[in-house]
Amino acid sequence: MARLAWLDAALAAGAVPASYVPDASGGRSEAEELTGADLVEGSELAVRPLGTEPLVPSAVTFIDGIQRWAVVGYDGVVPIISAYVAAAARRRKGGRLQTVAERSRRVVITAVDGLSDNVRDALQRSGEELITLKDEVLGQPGRALTAAGIQVERLRDAVERAVAEPLAERLPADEWLVIDGILSNSAVLARHARTLGVIKSHGAQYFSGDDLKRALTLPQGHRTSVFQPHRHGSQAVYSWYVRIWPWEGHDLLYGLLRLEARAHRDSIGLADALGSWLLNERKPLSTPDARFDRLLYPIHDVETYLRSRAPQYLVADPGSRLPRTGT
Repeated sequence: MARLAWLDAALAAGAVPASYVPDASGGRSEAEELTGADLVEGSELAVRPLGTEPLVPSAVTFIDGIQRWAVVGYDGVVPIISAYVAAAARRRKGGRLQTVAERSRRVVITAVDGLSDNVRDALQRSGEELITLKDEVLGQPGRALTAAGIQVERLRDAVERAVAEPLAERLPADEWLVIDGILSNSAVLARHARTLGVIKSHGAQYFSGDDLKRALTLPQGHRTSVFQPHRHGSQAVYSWYVRIWPWEGHDLLYGLLRLEARAHRDSIGLADALGSWLLNERKPLSTPDARFDRLLYPIHDVETYLRSRAPQYLVADPGSRLPRTGT
């Protein structure tokens, strides 16, 4: 692990070193619950072939973020966590992607009230940004790690909004923003006429019964009717599912995306053109990423850029948990 001055100070004050990097390959979590939705296109959830005329913006800016965190020490049973989040926007005009904005943030996360006096003082004097977990997570370390993971996701969402919202506010009339994730946590993004959220994970359930079957067995090149999700972020959005690769022979979620756009009738009119556009964004393939079937290549490009700039000590070492034998 790289030398961290603040960690050296905490260790000198009595903390014990640790090395645990949780798996971050799955990205953000999504609540696994039936939230429901209202149809805004037609009287029942339908399966519709995409139109043959894709949207062709003059330029597109793609936005994504990453999160990395690791347990780097313990004070008693209290984990001390180093975290890093970052977001970037890369604009494509004429075929090339160029970075136009980026933000990052490094923090230390721990249950401050559970630390010994010496370790607490060392961290507070270090000058690092300190995120405090609530007292109720004290006890089994797993509770603190779950709470830390939630904090990291919130920090990532904040840096992504800090990158995306200023770009949306000055976006030229013939350009679009494509954001990896939901729009509904931001009034600026959710209400903008030319922002599109692309969601790869499908923990939230908006339908049941035959409607759910239709949504999850979409053929390639088709979409569902447009709907408005219930209890979804703080802002209203319209949403629909699109299949960009055939799922037969794989699993139900293979090649399945959920799109979000502003809650406006114009979004319904653009649903086919937006879905057809994303079919063209599948290539080149986003390999070797295991999510290549749902990861648009320009978003993969943004992730690759961010990963190249992330601290390497927050990347898991395959052998880091093997016992030290001294031989």
